[in-house]
Amino acid sequence: MRRTPLLAAVTALLLGGLLAQPAAEAAPTTFTHPGVTVSRSQLDFARTQVLAGAQPWKGAFDQMMASRYADQNRVPRPRAIVECGSYSNPNNGCTDEREDAMAAYTNALAWYITRDSRYAQKAIQLMDAWSAVIQDHTNSNAPLQTGWAGSSWPRAAEIIKHTYPGGWPNAGRFATMLRDVYLPEIINGSNSNGNWELSMMEAAIGISVHLEDKASYDKAMAKFRTRTAAYVYLASDGELPKTVPSQNLDTRDKIVRYWQGQSTFVTGLTQETCRDFTHTGYGISALSHVAETSRIQGQDLYGTDVGERLRHALGFHAKYELGATVPGWLCGGSVRRGLGPVTEVGYNALHHRLGHPMTNTEALTRQQRPAGSNNLFVAWETLTHGDNPN
Repeated sequence: MRRTPLLAAVTALLLGGLLAQPAAEAAPTTFTHPGVTVSRSQLDFARTQVLAGAQPWKGAFDQMMASRYADQNRVPRPRAIVECGSYSNPNNGCTDEREDAMAAYTNALAWYITRDSRYAQKAIQLMDAWSAVIQDHTNSNAPLQTGWAGSSWPRAAEIIKHTYPGGWPNAGRFATMLRDVYLPEIINGSNSNGNWELSMMEAAIGISVHLEDKASYDKAMAKFRTRTAAYVYLASDGELPKTVPSQNLDTRDKIVRYWQGQSTFVTGLTQETCRDFTHTGYGISALSHVAETSRIQGQDLYGTDVGERLRHALGFHAKYELGATVPGWLCGGSVRRGLGPVTEVGYNALHHRLGHPMTNTEALTRQQRPAGSNNLFVAWETLTHGDNPN
């Protein structure tokens, strides 16, 4: 049957609309625990390697244990109201919250690898201190702050609740904190720079796993898929990057402004590349953490456009982070490096599991080992994910 021009146009419009909407991943029928960013089998592999003295895992473990986050004399500093303005100014509890959450995760990892109950008890002390006090996050950076701290807390809680036999009497109160204080602040997303919403959805998905909250998992995952498609450009997207509908970026000029003035779009470029690599690294890291959590929960996003976008974003930025000359069409010929310790999770999944070469990402990953912490929400990923077959 010959298609009329009108029919062809309608068909193209419908197909375009369908292709523009990323497929939603439904919550698993049964959640896997521990299952936020790192699984039990990954933890077992890391523990075996550390106890055998194998590298790079032993060096990564030693680095973690020498950090301030593993300090057994650490005193929690909870607040009822955490107030964080732009760039954490004012900083009323912002650093304390993030670092106590990071310390809880660090001690949870230390517990699992050493089986020394002192570390589990320190993680519990930190989580209990905050769950007894915190009521709200305020000021302009509240959603981002909640996302950062809310990414680390469920990682720690998952390990302690599901592997520590000594018990955690206040686990229910901690879950209530995540449900009532953290989740409402992040679940509806953000129209700021893309790293905000990606970090917020990482936290929302991790919290949803811990709470076994299927509705919140589904809502956060749908927002994550839409934002990921709008954050990392692929040539297959067309002339212009995809957008988040609520942002009303309906002209080329608006899109270029939102992409930090970048008007040439190439595969692997992100919405914040020309802002700086540090914020881009936040987005890439959150993207990889969600993909890893989803895989643990039985739905492998690495084989979807999420994996393609992550792979190309890692390779594109690794090239310039390693010192390649920046062409004039990219960010006016100058970039602000500082990607951070964010490559291990994505590199391990995409290179070791799926077999992609990833030459630049591999070089950067090995150069940065052992990957430490960015002091926000990324920590110890050479230990947990470096060359990990699980």
